[in-house]
Amino acid sequence: MSGAAALPDLPAWELRRLYHRRETSPGEVVRAVFERIDAQEPHLHAYLFRDREASLAEAARWDGAAGRDDAPPLAGIPVAVKDNICTRGWPTTCGSRMLAGFKPPYDATVITRLRRAGAIIVGKANLDEFAMGSSTENSAFGPTRNPWDPARVPGGTSGGPAAAVAAGEAALALGSDTGGSIRQPAAFCGVVGLKPTYGRVSRYGLVAFASSLDQIGPLARDVRDAALLLHVIAGRDPADSTSSDAEVVPYHDRLTGTIRGLRLGVVREFFAEGLDRGVGAAVRTAIETCRDLGAVCEEVSLPHASYALPAYYIVAPAEASSNLARYAGVHYGHRTAAAGDLETLYSRTRREGFGAEVKRRIMLGTYALSAGYYEAFYLRAQRVRALIRRDFEAAFARFDALLGPVTPTAAFRIGEKVDDPLQMYLSDVYTVPLNLAGIPGVSVPCGFTDGLPVGLQVIGRPFDEGTMLNVAYAFEQATPFHTMRPPPAHPAGGAAARGRSPRS
Repeated sequence: MSGAAALPDLPAWELRRLYHRRETSPGEVVRAVFERIDAQEPHLHAYLFRDREASLAEAARWDGAAGRDDAPPLAGIPVAVKDNICTRGWPTTCGSRMLAGFKPPYDATVITRLRRAGAIIVGKANLDEFAMGSSTENSAFGPTRNPWDPARVPGGTSGGPAAAVAAGEAALALGSDTGGSIRQPAAFCGVVGLKPTYGRVSRYGLVAFASSLDQIGPLARDVRDAALLLHVIAGRDPADSTSSDAEVVPYHDRLTGTIRGLRLGVVREFFAEGLDRGVGAAVRTAIETCRDLGAVCEEVSLPHASYALPAYYIVAPAEASSNLARYAGVHYGHRTAAAGDLETLYSRTRREGFGAEVKRRIMLGTYALSAGYYEAFYLRAQRVRALIRRDFEAAFARFDALLGPVTPTAAFRIGEKVDDPLQMYLSDVYTVPLNLAGIPGVSVPCGFTDGLPVGLQVIGRPFDEGTMLNVAYAFEQATPFHTMRPPPAHPAGGAAARGRSPRS
């Protein structure tokens, strides 16, 4: 071990091995992580809340036990949690003025499972307000910056968790993915991001955006870590009626790295007009790597993929308008100080508490559900959703997994798209089809363009995260991209911010 400075850059499985060998301790790791946070947060702003004392106290509890053979799987591992996942006694703001200062009286199911697995939750990470956005610029508490270039966005809405993992401010993180909000920031920040099958992970305690689309999932430095974290949080939960009782296997122990003979479909529609040349080149090279590993890679069509984005921006805002009706200044959250009657209380509270993008989506959703428009918009979007699901079913009748880019571009500059919602929405054009169909996908680093990370998207059959993860793992093990780390953070616009740094 080369010293404490390297500890924040190590994946969780390596930290576990060091604990087992008594070469370091959870206390040493957590102290090193907080030193990294102190050095970089003034420039990155990945966190909205962190608790050094509580984290160090929890680390001390594991110092003598994390290396034992019977230690739980995440004993002593520092984890960041997106701030739309409820944590008892800690703020859960959803990046919104509406919930500024709100502290839930309970833990989300995934938090309970993290704690049971021995994880040390170091803080709550930044996000686009109520998980609505693609850049983490919509947070009421300021944007997060990309560790590879602080002048650029980290993606969204899980930009804070992705940036924290990329920058060594946490070994693992939890995000949520409604239309690409784990995979897109993972691609922009050069880490692994996994959206599980809908129902694989309990949503109890996740503040709802679009209930038929939301899923909690891992962000990690490599596929092995993502598989480990998925195993910890997955499984049936009686508190969430949409969670599945499908078998949860130890994904991390079943990563063979062998994909010879697997049939992988290359999604034709994901390589159409609008894909940046550098991103396309990196993804095509990744596909050739899969061929070299013995997989059969052939083109496949998803005929209705072009309709996924408009369908998503009917379904998701419609569900958001319903879910966010609860924020009225009565039970919890922001309450206007200038209310003369009940109607004024509601309207002023919502006007003051919600940001522009949240208001936009509430209005879109309310319009789509209103009398006279329901069948023309929401019902038609649900029919398109069924067609997209059938497209995937037909593809998986021929292929074991599908491949394509995660995003049409690499990370764009802060402020570049914030005033153009349609261009911002196009950032999710390759990710939203999976949410509409309820199937799993993972982003794995596959190269760089102009010094910025690019992600390969591996798409799996429903509840077949194992095959999907093994494809991603095989590619990862054949390439160096998962070992590369961004340079130390410094103020936005610094010329050295695009360099590439291998892990020491």
